[in-house]
Amino acid sequence: MGRRGAETVSSRVAWWAMKTSVRSALAAILVAGSAAMFLHVKHASAQGEPGSMPEMNAPQAQNAKPLPSPPAQAEVTLNGKAVTIHYNSPRMRGRKIMGELVPYGKQWRTGANPATSFVTDGDLMIGDLHVPAGKYTLSTLPAPPGTPWQLIINKQTGQWGTEYHQDQDLGRTPMQHATLPSPQEDMSISFEHTTKNSTELHVRWETTDEWVKIEAH
Repeated sequence: MGRRGAETVSSRVAWWAMKTSVRSALAAILVAGSAAMFLHVKHASAQGEPGSMPEMNAPQAQNAKPLPSPPAQAEVTLNGKAVTIHYNSPRMRGRKIMGELVPYGKQWRTGANPATSFVTDGDLMIGDLHVPAGKYTLSTLPAPPGTPWQLIINKQTGQWGTEYHQDQDLGRTPMQHATLPSPQEDMSISFEHTTKNSTELHVRWETTDEWVKIEAH
């Protein structure tokens, strides 16, 4: 092979080596970019950022447990005006309720989590207490058997259930007592025996049923 032929072969070998090197470099860049993107998406998903992938969060949503004290509502209409109670309903879960979890002689939020709200679009007589139309917080003062409970209507609203200021009370009224034939797992508030202008407000949990009559005023 002559000198010119050898130079041609050498040039082709160099060109092939350079082309192979460029391809390898491009491949390395693509691999590194893909890895960086994967790590970013994984981090975004773990942090709950707006750009996280929905499918990566789906198992967590599917495995979410129900709330131990889910929200509940009681509503009634008296003389065309709505009365609405929003509360959270705790469960017994094997616990002794009255006199222990709910102590006697101490104001009780009558629910769980946020304070129980009481909203009326019309004036009411709750037991012997006059309640003007408005927004209030409802709670109770539990008492041992033989002593009437007190229903409490308080003018403060929007607070957490453990916050209570007696000087904000609109007033209190005695409740009637009944005993349930068997324990009720879920604490409940309900309106029952409703007519056009009257109803009964019942608070039930364990074997306790405390109630008071409400009339449109």
